[in-house]
Amino acid sequence: MPQTRARELLAWFQQHQDEMINFIRHLVALESPSDVPAAQQPVFDLLSQELKKIDYRIIRIPGRLSGGHLYARPTKRIRKKPVQLLIGHCDTVWPVGTIDTMPVEFKSGRLHGPGIYDMKTGLTQMIYVLKALKAIQHEPEVTPILFVNSDEEVGSKESSRYIHRLARVANRSFVLEPSMGPTGQIKTARKGIGRFTITVRGKAAHAGLDPEGGASAILELSHVIQKLFELNDIDKGITVNVGMIDGGLRPNVIAPVSTAISDVRVLTQRDAEHIEQAIYNIQPATPGVKLEIEGKIGRPPLEKTSANRKLWKVAVQLAQQLDLQLEEGTAGGGSDGNTTSLYSATLDGLGAVGDGAHAVHEHIDPSKLPERSALLALLVLSPALHQS
Repeated sequence: MPQTRARELLAWFQQHQDEMINFIRHLVALESPSDVPAAQQPVFDLLSQELKKIDYRIIRIPGRLSGGHLYARPTKRIRKKPVQLLIGHCDTVWPVGTIDTMPVEFKSGRLHGPGIYDMKTGLTQMIYVLKALKAIQHEPEVTPILFVNSDEEVGSKESSRYIHRLARVANRSFVLEPSMGPTGQIKTARKGIGRFTITVRGKAAHAGLDPEGGASAILELSHVIQKLFELNDIDKGITVNVGMIDGGLRPNVIAPVSTAISDVRVLTQRDAEHIEQAIYNIQPATPGVKLEIEGKIGRPPLEKTSANRKLWKVAVQLAQQLDLQLEEGTAGGGSDGNTTSLYSATLDGLGAVGDGAHAVHEHIDPSKLPERSALLALLVLSPALHQS
């Protein structure tokens, strides 16, 4: 019976592959950079139109600075029935007009386009999995609810509170971010991400006439930067990178102010707490200067929790029904899966197989579309995950 259902689903997606590719083309053509709120609305309109066809109720959540978010659930649902969260984002890193220089086109069997891999193909899979289940009349034991935000690429600052709320009530969360590597690894771990700004306040003086009368903020910043880089621990997956510095007034003035902005990534919450404390404990080495430190680990790491490992094992078993050998990987970047994993069993990277996120060669492998969609459908149909 399980093998029969898997074959049935795979056949449905194979039959509708061209339709899905046309939908992907349409989505990608609707350019939707994070910093253009109005550009998100046509994407939400298209998604809403398709979801209404399968009797989903749509709630559009307005944003203050973002283009807002879309929440959808079945119009008819059984109360107290467990829910599962399917989550993705419609914003991209590409400015409006990129489509003119990066058109949606096939090259050597790959489909290219801005945002096609990260992650408009994942959104397509999300929609078409629900269409397939309705067409074949398979009713999930766990009710699928959807959330699509428009600010993931800029940190999910506005949407984060909704994601926290939904993940708390979800039995499990499936993140339709693209998979990793040529074999389409599922992302079972992601690094937590933080940003810290250190401002050094010194004392200005004439560099030639009164060199001892000042306290150089730039000199102190050089010490601070070295202390930050000493926190790197590649074996533990901890990276601390000072990516921006600023300071000084003129070459002949001892600098009164300087700043450094650092990117911090960690694999565990324990390391996140350790790094935060270490950065805030940095003390000045230069007499007469003061340090002002701001920042935190804003995205917690997606760790290999016991619940996440259970869901991974379910995915491996279901993939075998499709003759797929799933692989797992750890991503250096974060996603909304980092947040859902705090509350519910999470699998990330269930979207497209391809390459080139945020790069000019961004593309997907359309031949993998049916099998990846069938896998997601099987996961959606699987029984509720029992938490220990």
